[in-house]
Amino acid sequence: MRVEILSIGTELLLGEIANTDARDISLMLAELGMSTLYHTVVGDNPERVRDALRTALSRVDIVITTGGLGPTYDDLTKEMCAEVFGLPLELHEPSLELIRERFRGFGRPMTSNNVKQAYLPRGCTVFCNDWGTAPGCAIEKDGRYLLMLPGPPKECVPMFRVCAMPYLAALEHSAIHSDWIRLFGIGESEMESRLHKLMEHAVNPSVAPYAKEGECLVRVTSRDVTEDAAALRNAPVVRDVCAQLGDFVYGVNVDSLEQVVVRRFTDAHLTLCCAESCTGGLLSARITDIPGASAVFLGSAVTYSNAAKTALLGVSPDTLAAHGAVSAETAREMAVGVRTRFSADVGISITGIAGPASDDTKKPVGLVYIALAHADGVDVREFHFSGSRERIRRASASNALDMLRRLP
Repeated sequence: MRVEILSIGTELLLGEIANTDARDISLMLAELGMSTLYHTVVGDNPERVRDALRTALSRVDIVITTGGLGPTYDDLTKEMCAEVFGLPLELHEPSLELIRERFRGFGRPMTSNNVKQAYLPRGCTVFCNDWGTAPGCAIEKDGRYLLMLPGPPKECVPMFRVCAMPYLAALEHSAIHSDWIRLFGIGESEMESRLHKLMEHAVNPSVAPYAKEGECLVRVTSRDVTEDAAALRNAPVVRDVCAQLGDFVYGVNVDSLEQVVVRRFTDAHLTLCCAESCTGGLLSARITDIPGASAVFLGSAVTYSNAAKTALLGVSPDTLAAHGAVSAETAREMAVGVRTRFSADVGISITGIAGPASDDTKKPVGLVYIALAHADGVDVREFHFSGSRERIRRASASNALDMLRRLP
């Protein structure tokens, strides 16, 4: 079924807040195998909201609105939706009582304008708001569906997952299963080239590529009578995708590189430590964000200055003088030094220039060395990243994680 997300709020048009609702709903719709054809944003103006609704209903099967369900005069979504569908608004007593209960929990009186939130289109399916005050709802007419959700992300996202997703899944009279294949070290164009023939002929399962900063993803989605049957339908296509992409694949249905690294080191009963310079502890933070990291991660040393590299890691002053802090030689000694001091199975180091450019070095911004010290020796790689200081730091940490997950 085809979907349009209609986000209502002048603050979105003014750029005062980012429209994360549309992004998050699109991702959850993908889990259902539904196609989001349009993202539309319209301000709090009755005529423009009415026109946007009619346009959306003329070109898709399902319209999902976000925002405009509050108690103030410019919250117009329900009124415009009810008008377009030719339905009166009626007081929904259970919703009103939930709003009153919510205010009792807040410890403050409920003002009269909040009663407006409990008026809903006649015959709608009500979505209870356990995360705020404004209930959501769904209405249907002539094979077109309209779902209304509150605007605040802390309310919109859980309401969509808990209330709207089961409602939408029931419309399809079938089950969906999606598998996510995560990749690192391959660009979007090469990924698409390798999968082009497979995607060209894929219908059920469908194969959809995605790109994000530093990573790529492939979603394989099947529809069948049950989710188990859909998962079985997916399996051979997932194997084909993984075969086409080889060791760029770092996991199927996993959350992140750091999760894969922690899981792999845990399974192998290996320990790990880090020495960081330009990343300032970012790599260590990403690893320790994963539950269970304490079983494998022994510690880290953030050695920003040359003196710290020498005092804490044993990097030779002669090495620093001859090659500089940003060099393969220094990265090697940092990795060996941190592994020795923590008595770890694996030590990894990062040293580089994240920016801005310095007058006292001829080395370019984005030059980064990552070294991996382990039982069989030391591997050192040179990278040339581009972009902002933050982007270079993130890319450095991600490539370090990739080296760790590829460790033989």
